[in-house]
Amino acid sequence: MVCCTLLRSLTSAKLLKKWALPAFFSFAEGKGKAPMDDAELTDGIEETVVPVLRDHGLQLVDLEWRPLRPRGVLRLYVDKPGGVGIRDCERASREIGDVLDAAAIIEGAYDLEVSSPGLERQLRKDRELRWAVGKRVRCWLAGGREVRGRLAAVEPDRLVLEQDGERVELERTVVTKARLEAEVPWPRKA
Repeated sequence: MVCCTLLRSLTSAKLLKKWALPAFFSFAEGKGKAPMDDAELTDGIEETVVPVLRDHGLQLVDLEWRPLRPRGVLRLYVDKPGGVGIRDCERASREIGDVLDAAAIIEGAYDLEVSSPGLERQLRKDRELRWAVGKRVRCWLAGGREVRGRLAAVEPDRLVLEQDGERVELERTVVTKARLEAEVPWPRKA
């Protein structure tokens, strides 16, 4: 935060003319650091939390930072082979909260939420798509067509799905939305 202070000496006003009153300005940055933009902040948070998650056997799927007032909200979506449970989220949340507070990356009050990604999570970022490789997905294409299959590969210009033993390549420019598809032991409705 930039602070501006204006001090005037009222006791010496008799000696000085009104236009000659001394003015002192102090421009000080909070804690000696320039404020970070949201991208820098999320990168710093990610660098701090990933080693803690790795120690707990967890993988970061997504990170959301919402700098709301009066309290910000930091949401971490984590997973591990076999799925993540509430105890995993609890333990990770406690340690991550302590580490973030000690690192003083986030200024001010914030709420920390650690959660599983969910069964039918929307996949927006490359990191989420890479995490979903091997899982069933549902993709909506420009024009309204839907494609379902197991995500086999994520390439810079396309997504590769396996559908009934065949490879289906989807140009990323035509994929309007991608979502995990929950794998259930009963037949799904179309």
